[in-house]
Amino acid sequence: MTVSGPGLRRTLGVGDAVVIGLGSMVGAGIFAALAPAARAAGSGLLPALAVAALVAYCNAMSSARLAARYPASGGTYVYGRERLGPFWGYLAGWAFVVGKTASCAAMALTVGAYVWPEQSHAVAVAAVVALTAVNYGGVQKSAWLTRTIVAVVLAVLAAVVVVCLGSAESGAGRLGFGASEGVGGVLQAAGLLFFAFAGYARIATLGEEVRDPARTIPRAIPMALGIALAVYVCVAVAVLSVLGSGGLASATAPLADAVRAAGVPGLVPVVRVGAAVAALGSLLALILGVSRTTLAMARDRHLPGVLAAVHPRFQVPHRAELAVGAVVAVLAATVDVRGAIGFSSFSVLAYYAVANASAWTLDRAPATRLVPAVGLLGCALLAFSLPAVSVAVGAGVLAVGVAAYAVRRRVTARG
Repeated sequence: MTVSGPGLRRTLGVGDAVVIGLGSMVGAGIFAALAPAARAAGSGLLPALAVAALVAYCNAMSSARLAARYPASGGTYVYGRERLGPFWGYLAGWAFVVGKTASCAAMALTVGAYVWPEQSHAVAVAAVVALTAVNYGGVQKSAWLTRTIVAVVLAVLAAVVVVCLGSAESGAGRLGFGASEGVGGVLQAAGLLFFAFAGYARIATLGEEVRDPARTIPRAIPMALGIALAVYVCVAVAVLSVLGSGGLASATAPLADAVRAAGVPGLVPVVRVGAAVAALGSLLALILGVSRTTLAMARDRHLPGVLAAVHPRFQVPHRAELAVGAVVAVLAATVDVRGAIGFSSFSVLAYYAVANASAWTLDRAPATRLVPAVGLLGCALLAFSLPAVSVAVGAGVLAVGVAAYAVRRRVTARG
């Protein structure tokens, strides 16, 4: 596979790639996703986490194999195009760009809500502008900032785990391993929790900027996913041991409520700072991922070709980054999309379904096809187990993309 136009600079090693993956996964989701997942699964929260982890593992392995074969910007957009045909690559890219652009705005507003609630829109716009500027200066600067953010967030989460598990209020009986809300509730919770795992794809999306991608990406993706899973399990167990599934389900700020219930209310402001920093890390990684997929789609003229430019000095897709930053800033300044992006979970599961279908075509051996088969089935199952509104809006977004693709093909054929 060849890349049309100037390529990006390969500067990221294994450590950088792992950090970027962690910055995407260990983000604001862990501070917020546990409560809605507990409401859906009841006492089946930990089994739901296991299901989400299994699907994420299959997706990660499929993405790693594909990224090693096709080390270009764009992730599953490129894999779908190369393995399944232009339409499937386009559909994956459309789902990612639209869904994750909304996620960017939501994450920016989350930063604003934690830092200065009364001026959340202004803070959100400032965060988008600042992080777009960092990304513009080169992916190494983004990796350095992500490293700092990950260190802060992991320190805060470690403090939460130690405080909760060391508390007199902690009890193993509160963990629960049943499924009080049934299999459907567990699957819905797994779909919600899966969203928090989805950041490992950022490593693959940045494939054109990774050194020795055939070796680096297959190592970095499972390492990042494994560390994130260990963190999620520790945090979920610690919070459940104090609040129980019922208390967790009704919590508005689960980690803050847990440390308060554990008898250390002085840690609550620290948790809030950690959540704000985590949201910044997620936003930084999201902007990176969306801009690289935008670059790949612009190279194929699915988006305006002007967005395919690469900066001669910084070796980044600067126009794509500025365009993404501008759209996200406008959304963050004008609307509150935090409660209206359930479709993003549906979109990202559709994106990974294309990745698994692409990986299925790499090898005919039944043993190597097992992982993408389980991943594809898992994505479909979790996508349609999401709340009905999320499924409807997500399907509508994909339908709009299909219509746009059909119109473009008709216009091109006539031209």
